Amino acid sequence: MKKRVLALMVCLAAPFAQAQVLQPGLWELTSSNMQVDGQQMPDMQVMLAQLQMMAPQQRAAMEQMLAKQGITLGGQGVRVCLTPEQVKNEQIPLTDPKTGCTQQITDKNGPTWKFKFSCPRAQGTGTAQFLSDRAFNTHVVGSFNATGQQQNGSMDTKAVWLGQNCGTVKPRT
Repeated sequence: MKKRVLALMVCLAAPFAQAQVLQPGLWELTSSNMQVDGQQMPDMQVMLAQLQMMAPQQRAAMEQMLAKQGITLGGQGVRVCLTPEQVKNEQIPLTDPKTGCTQQITDKNGPTWKFKFSCPRAQGTGTAQFLSDRAFNTHVVGSFNATGQQQNGSMDTKAVWLGQNCGTVKPRT
């Protein structure tokens, strides 16, 4: 279940930023304060530590499953590559476009933006607070069905720009 929750919460965290205020390049998103039906879930660092303790074959299988969903793990969280074109055109695919998720900015008030999202198995709302062109925070609240039963969840995400070079992290198109 933790694998599904991790993958789903990453998808819930990500459909939030569409702004020319962001730098193109490599971004790292770290999630915290994750709750499912009022129960506190482990933070991203705890999940990454658990992943590191898995047997090599099990860890490789988990990383492959996440990669199929467009999730690249590294450092303190999930890494995402934004191209200059994506930033310029306000097309920031922080979730994998192949997942069927849609996002819509519902309000822009200075550095605070509100949004809503809808995925095949999740929907909700959130707020993004842009701290600079190299950092922003989000808070997301939604409902999802990762285990065959409807659940409610929330989480906070901190995003930081790591640099212009995306290395091996491929942009989502």
